[in-house]
Amino acid sequence: MKYSTDGTQYHIGLKEGDIGEYVILPGDPKRCEKIAAYFDDAKLVADRREFTTYTGYLNGVKVSVTSTGIGGPSAAIALEELVKVGGKYFIRVGTCGGMDLNVKSGDLVIATGAIRMEGTTKEYAPIEFPAVANYDIITALIEASKKLNMPYHAGIVECKDSFYGQHSPDIMPVNYELINKWNAWLKLGCLASEMESAALFVVGSFLKVKVGSIFLVVANQEREKQQLINPVVHDTDSAIKTAIEAIKILLKDNKGNN
Repeated sequence: MKYSTDGTQYHIGLKEGDIGEYVILPGDPKRCEKIAAYFDDAKLVADRREFTTYTGYLNGVKVSVTSTGIGGPSAAIALEELVKVGGKYFIRVGTCGGMDLNVKSGDLVIATGAIRMEGTTKEYAPIEFPAVANYDIITALIEASKKLNMPYHAGIVECKDSFYGQHSPDIMPVNYELINKWNAWLKLGCLASEMESAALFVVGSFLKVKVGSIFLVVANQEREKQQLINPVVHDTDSAIKTAIEAIKILLKDNKGNN
């Protein structure tokens, strides 16, 4: 379906040429300017709904940052439309809540796959299909974390649609399901909980583009239950710096493979 004569995408307000092939995806529109500060010659190119986009350069290559808002539906819309205007490599940068007791506030979590405890992906793929990150982006994020001496964990994250279903499950009419599944995820070694990766990974698989995710751990409610040290951390700069370094690694690798 076309909504414009010049190819401008309906939701994100972008057309071909507005973005680079490499795109960072935060949730918060206000975080875009902070990320774009790491680019050379960054410019605001679109600001529509929850979707704010800046484009600039890293190592002479055009790159972009586009916010997706909260949750799978808007993240899927952003990815669909960004691919239509030229995006090929995507790194989600955001926050998460730790689940495994070893995942501490201020650590980074690199998602290798996501539990599809949400609804968006059900309109793309049967539930048997896994939500997995792209291997090249996973390895670039791990390499970047090591290079920058960032404390990180790589593994499975849980994606949900209800923030308060996670944090106040007891009050929900389906508390029996939320609590039982949460306990199952813990037993299976799930690292953290967030809201977008499952949708991005499945839609990325469908569209044949490369997608990965890295998160700052804000806090860990399981550590709080155990009365372990659990400060609340909001500064996402470590995750942003790692994503920027990962893109530089991808640029170098892709140049060497050409």
